[in-house]
Amino acid sequence: MTLDSQICYRALKARDARFDGRFFVAVSSTRIYCRPVCTVKPPRRENCRFYPSAAAAESAGYRPCLRCRPELAPGNASVDATTRVAQAAASLIEDRTLDEDGLDAVATRLGITDRHLRRAFGAEFGVSPVEFAQTQRLLLAKRLLTDTRLTVTEVAFASGFGSLRRFNALFRQRYRLQPSRLRRRLHGGASAQAAADVLNFELSFRPPYDWPAMSAFLGARAIAGVESVEDGVYRRTVRAPVDRKEHLGWIEIALSPKKPALRIAVSASLAKALPPVLSRVKALMDLACHPAEVAQALGALAKRHPGLRVPGAFDGFEIAVRAIIGQQVTVAAARTVAGRFAAALGDPLDTPFDSLNRIFPTPERVADLPYGRIARLGMPGARARSIAALARAVADGDLVLMPNADIEATLEKLRALPGVGEWTAQYVAMRALAWPDAFPHTDLGVMKALGETDARRVLAAGEGWRPWRAYAVMHLWHSLTKPTTKE
Repeated sequence: MTLDSQICYRALKARDARFDGRFFVAVSSTRIYCRPVCTVKPPRRENCRFYPSAAAAESAGYRPCLRCRPELAPGNASVDATTRVAQAAASLIEDRTLDEDGLDAVATRLGITDRHLRRAFGAEFGVSPVEFAQTQRLLLAKRLLTDTRLTVTEVAFASGFGSLRRFNALFRQRYRLQPSRLRRRLHGGASAQAAADVLNFELSFRPPYDWPAMSAFLGARAIAGVESVEDGVYRRTVRAPVDRKEHLGWIEIALSPKKPALRIAVSASLAKALPPVLSRVKALMDLACHPAEVAQALGALAKRHPGLRVPGAFDGFEIAVRAIIGQQVTVAAARTVAGRFAAALGDPLDTPFDSLNRIFPTPERVADLPYGRIARLGMPGARARSIAALARAVADGDLVLMPNADIEATLEKLRALPGVGEWTAQYVAMRALAWPDAFPHTDLGVMKALGETDARRVLAAGEGWRPWRAYAVMHLWHSLTKPTTKE
């Protein structure tokens, strides 16, 4: 990633939130690196060095700022092919795939060679995937030491370190500070307490962010027992496999009242699965979005609501099932059937919330069912066959529904499933694959918002919104007083 030092320094002096997460500034006189939105007095230009990632800054010998906390910087969305490969690899590294299966597995998942992966990753982040993974583990540990009362030992293992000794040694080497000393410094000398029932975090975004619109969208589609939205707070149950073990729990997401960030509460039962959980929250809430770029591309369409985001997915299989259930029916009707599906096939889970009591079923569970059993939950037989075929493809590993996957290859596999047409494939790409240019042009709500009845003319109209057509869809849906979208 090429950085223009003059542009970076101007953004730093202006504390321009549009550049948060796009680069990090390291100060040679202090050996500390910061986000461009850091509130400290801007350093002298000659003392600044600019890096494309926190990992690159740390590899150059700088340690993270304790005030702006680089670990909280938002990620980056892109439509550029090379950048998407690197960002996809970074997402898999956050999910611990590299730790568990190695670099070859990451490259195989992305459909590329490990050599191409290293080249693309180095060009985007300025470091190797292994160096990036090490920095991610350290930054997560720093976050846990700062934001939770997990013991140092629990922090080490939750961050992906194989031993406490290795964690302490690397933390001291990189940050020149003992983990326990950082905690005393931040918490006024208080010793770490036993883990509470809830772990609290903040995840930053680039403003503006239309949280009422996001929570309303998710609330209208919430699967009973699995998800809920109450008073602007989104909650859901969670299944997160890590180190070949399943971790079950719940999360709660709300808008921070004072910062451009979301507040995330995570049940302590998910402490050993925090990397994938937080990574999926980022995807679900579209925290990597660059709203200024989207607004510029969409023009007048985005003017009234510049903070609209594209809701992603916590579980790609869940979203794909939801999309198939929602074919040619209203949002409310699809929500009812999806609730029955989860109640009948999902596993029970105890939570502190009356509205949450189920974990959405796994593809392996659904793949073993005869499609007639699925159909009896309230859908046509053809739709049940589609869900069964989807579950088999995901369970067998033939279909991977994750952000930044190979778009064309995944779309082709989706379209090959019985009963999956262009609308369903594009909707899944929009949400489960986080593809910002997905465009379900046959959607009834999109057609109504444009005053069109011909899907071909809708497709032609969307050309002007590339490469952010998924955001155009959200603005078109939002423009309807009474949404009529399918799904």
